[in-house]
Amino acid sequence: MDKDRVIGSAKVIKGKIKEAVGKVVGDAKLEGEGKADEIEGKVQNAVGGLKDVIKGK
Repeated sequence: MDKDRVIGSAKVIKGKIKEAVGKVVGDAKLEGEGKADEIEGKVQNAVGGLKDVIKGK
């Protein structure tokens, strides 16, 4: 498994937590940052998946 997949998955989780905390405390900026982290993590996870396919893992 490519390290990008692991890091990407961690960013998705971090983003979901930030988004949830932002909603609870009413902080739109934190909520937006959470959504951005989540999207970034999904992209990085996808890149890692492509690397795995290319390497044949």
